[in-house]
Amino acid sequence: MGSLRTFRTMCPMNCHPTLCGMLVEVEDGHLAGVRGDPDNPDSRGFLCMRGHAAREIPDNPQRVLHPLRRAGSGWQRTTWDDALDTIAERARAVGPQAVGAWSGHGFFANNYGTRLSVELLRRFANLYGCQTWTPTMICWGLGAFGLGLTGVLRASTKEDMGANSALIVLWGANLASQPNTGPHLAAARRRGAHVVTIDVRRTEAAAQSDETLLIRPGTDAALALGMMHVIVAERLHDAAFVASHTVGFEELSAHVAKHDPGWAASVCGIEPDRIVALARQYATTRPAMIVLGGSSMHKGKAGWQGARAIGCLPALTGNLGIAGGGMGPRHGARSHGQELASIGADDCRRPGEYVPNQMSRVIEALEDGRVRVLLLFGTDMLSSYADAGRVDAALERTDLVVSYDLFFHDTARRHADLFLPATSWLEDTGCKSTNTHLYLMPKVLEAPGETRPAAWILRELAKRLDVQDYFPWSTDTGPLDALLDHPATGHATAAALAAEGGIRPLRISHVAYPDLRFDTPSGKVEFVSQRAATLGLPALPVFQSAAPDAYPLRLCNGRTLTHFHAFYDRGRALPSLAHADPDPLLWISFQDAKGRGIAEGDGIRIFNARGEMRSRAHVTDRIPAGTVWIRDGWDGLNTLTSGEPVLPDAAVDLFGFSGGQADFEASVDVSLSTQGGG
Repeated sequence: MGSLRTFRTMCPMNCHPTLCGMLVEVEDGHLAGVRGDPDNPDSRGFLCMRGHAAREIPDNPQRVLHPLRRAGSGWQRTTWDDALDTIAERARAVGPQAVGAWSGHGFFANNYGTRLSVELLRRFANLYGCQTWTPTMICWGLGAFGLGLTGVLRASTKEDMGANSALIVLWGANLASQPNTGPHLAAARRRGAHVVTIDVRRTEAAAQSDETLLIRPGTDAALALGMMHVIVAERLHDAAFVASHTVGFEELSAHVAKHDPGWAASVCGIEPDRIVALARQYATTRPAMIVLGGSSMHKGKAGWQGARAIGCLPALTGNLGIAGGGMGPRHGARSHGQELASIGADDCRRPGEYVPNQMSRVIEALEDGRVRVLLLFGTDMLSSYADAGRVDAALERTDLVVSYDLFFHDTARRHADLFLPATSWLEDTGCKSTNTHLYLMPKVLEAPGETRPAAWILRELAKRLDVQDYFPWSTDTGPLDALLDHPATGHATAAALAAEGGIRPLRISHVAYPDLRFDTPSGKVEFVSQRAATLGLPALPVFQSAAPDAYPLRLCNGRTLTHFHAFYDRGRALPSLAHADPDPLLWISFQDAKGRGIAEGDGIRIFNARGEMRSRAHVTDRIPAGTVWIRDGWDGLNTLTSGEPVLPDAAVDLFGFSGGQADFEASVDVSLSTQGGG
């Protein structure tokens, strides 16, 4: 038996803004154990069950270790040269514009926050001239789009919240998505801070809240408009801040006068008195912070309008640029001053007809043959895209589908022609960034079998396709060093981080917008957005009601502590996660279950005109009648979702990330299943 060595790294799950420090034990070239890193300033030794499950990744018997080529109904082992030559040959045959590359969370398991892999992929696409689309269009982009129009994209940190906030509103923010925020929330409560949760169900966050408001799905904008009505009508707004740092108050005032608490209550499903009380409390408690949900609450057709309206509240009450105020940590958000350099070669993008960063347009391009070769890096497209039935059919028509990943998943099993085996987070050097720190992730294991890191594959493809100047660096860590060469990191390098024990604080402000200069053309918070109007969108925040539907239940989805997106075949490849979460489980109210003859644990069928899936019922009082909820990622779930575009094509790249997420809303019905659940 060899000696046991311990290395500092980070958890490979990308639960941003929660990224957890990890200590890994290596013996005889194999991973022997993982545990939380007590010296990590973000996670302080915490590691959830997802992180502990990471020990099951490197030596997992289901892991693919060699390049594979589809042969009839099965697979046969092939060589890297054969696989890469096949891709290059097909790409030359169809031309760069008919080649598409898309990546998901599995592609940046060791570089989330520094976006190294995505930058390398974008560099390849720009220099080669192929299609590429940003991963944000399946995640947090729509919510951030709404905040961006208002001008409040930057987030204050969890540390600022814990130390200074007097009121914290967890608006669609589930602590299962960011458990490292929990200790700071608890610290704030010990100081006497009041915590309010607003959500469509009683999440884990509700247990740490003084008050919980359950609203109907997609009605966040209505609640925010009702609150603004009270704040303006009762003159509770910060008149001096509004006069100096906002645009369009008079128009907003007239607009919200039409949205009284009675109207908002009828839309949201809560009592008018509760809306009035929350508005008064928010306006009169300083400092007040809103921690906004990062993804799930923005997945509907009007989800971005919720963020747009909510983002007006801190400006209306003067809660921006002060300790403990503003918008708190959320998925994908940057702290004030958090920046990196770029190696994406955006200025070298070849002229051409490019498919927008719009989920529905990508599917159309696959359907009509504009994209004939599809390279998928660390993503299960069928699990991630709305209207999965349509995606399934489009992939079936695609000439060549290539999947680069650790494990087979639904997309690879059904549609990949080539499977390229990926390295895990311990088998290549990487670096993650939270809102406050950089963390080096050193290579501590040799890559097993013929697995290869993403940079190697892209370099090899660049050689075969005569892509010039793709990798101008002399070392493997050259791209990372170039990305980190920014004042916010102190011009860090991989070597410097290693010499410092793998951790470096970022040069950021824990308080967003301390200079009161906002992310808008005017430099002020824009209650009225001319950018929105130019794009054909409402200039003021509005509520857009859902169209009437024949199916009576609104289906919502989100995360749990037992999974994260489509990672590791939706967690099915990791035994501990598969055991903890073996079957789909639909939350349904007692009232809705009783009317359908459904009891706890029954096998059920969830269906609408688009499709259906099987599940088991969880009958609970933690969700109101008319709403059902299931965790995302299950096979069949996205056959139920709409897939219609939410924003016009011209709007999706307004802020440098994609707001091109499709509509994931669904109205469904539920019945007992004769086939059982799961």
